[in-house]
Amino acid sequence: MNSRILHADPQLPRTGGAQQAQRQAIDVAVGILIRADGSFLLTTRPPGKAYAGYWEFPGGKLEAGETVAQALARELNEELGLTLEAAAIRPWRQQLVDYPHALVRLHFCKVHAWRGQPQMREGQQHAWQTLPVQVAPVLPGTIPVLQWLQEQAREKPPAAPPAKPAHRYSNNSGMR
Repeated sequence: MNSRILHADPQLPRTGGAQQAQRQAIDVAVGILIRADGSFLLTTRPPGKAYAGYWEFPGGKLEAGETVAQALARELNEELGLTLEAAAIRPWRQQLVDYPHALVRLHFCKVHAWRGQPQMREGQQHAWQTLPVQVAPVLPGTIPVLQWLQEQAREKPPAAPPAKPAHRYSNNSGMR
């Protein structure tokens, strides 16, 4: 887990106590759905929620007794109509974010396989993006993920050139 706390909109008052120690962290499963072409899915926060209209990676709160993978599969089915298999969910990183309305512990998971096409069931929008993203505004808790993806892209070695076809020895002397 990233030990640094991201303070979103620090100039705004906090609900549930001004001090971070007074606020109970809410665990949230977050999916970074990545297609074969490297693009990833961002959705807007639904109307009526804090930061409505801001772009984020999809996900939601863990319910009592759920694992991160179970919560992510449930949330993406409820919100987007997608079916995820537990084996396709890869825990990646965590980030604690202190928002004015809540202290959240984001559990980011990479997902490379799912069934279905995104259906926006909560009035949100969606967009497949690459870096740099072309949508705004971006939710504060999403910004570190975009930075981590950028760092990963810089660290990734360039693809090796395609191998030359192997030459086969052929005894084509015409003798039988």
